[in-house]
Amino acid sequence: MAELTEPTDRRPPAPKLAERARTIAARGGRAALLPSPEGTATAAGPVARISPLLHHVHPCGAASVLLPDDHPLVATAWQAARGELTAMLEVADQAPVRLREPVRGLLWITGWLRALSGEKARAEVLAIAEQRPDPRLLDAGHGATVLRLNPLSLVLADAEGTGSVPADEFANAAPDPFHQYEDEWLRHLELSHRDVVGLLARHLPEHLRGGHVRPLGLDRLGLRLRVEAADSDHDVRIAFSRAVTSAAELATELRKLVGCPFLAASKNAS
Repeated sequence: MAELTEPTDRRPPAPKLAERARTIAARGGRAALLPSPEGTATAAGPVARISPLLHHVHPCGAASVLLPDDHPLVATAWQAARGELTAMLEVADQAPVRLREPVRGLLWITGWLRALSGEKARAEVLAIAEQRPDPRLLDAGHGATVLRLNPLSLVLADAEGTGSVPADEFANAAPDPFHQYEDEWLRHLELSHRDVVGLLARHLPEHLRGGHVRPLGLDRLGLRLRVEAADSDHDVRIAFSRAVTSAAELATELRKLVGCPFLAASKNAS
């Protein structure tokens, strides 16, 4: 992930750690399951990073993964003491535009992994389908096994910072209101409105204005830009004058950023 560079001496407000973690979880992203080294070796050698057929993080912080029935980890889970083993699910938040460093953030969920069958597996599939309908769920019980990861810890790392997220704070937080539309909007900004990106670049620190500026992120408190400079990449957050919750409010704030200096807008933010 890129270095965070602030546009002013006062750090612009950003969503809290738990909200950012819930947003990454809600976006889905790309996931990798990493079993603990002990007890996961097979005849072919140790089990490496695993790409699940499907993954889903529940609002409580638990995660469900779908693996092929014949995957070595499935057999290991069934044979594990107490029927569960330690594992970590890594969820990567990918930028919606092509970048040299495409990962914007990482969420790590560590806990106890258990294979489910019968009614428990069906209940898990139904719980996922209520939040995220996906045709791959139809494979559960028909060539694929459902496993549930009950969390012991959640850790988030992104350009805003790194920290442990208490399970109760994760459960009580809500994803950013724009997380379902952010990718589409940023791709549109990148492909069709480079002139707007150029105007937004006026808010960057002077020493970064010669780099290649890309739209990186959008949330209720501001816009993030990635500056791909010759030496390294830098992420810069530009704050809105107030928190926004609707498309109309967002459009108003973006017009302010394009039409007036960042400092004037940040003086109104508190």
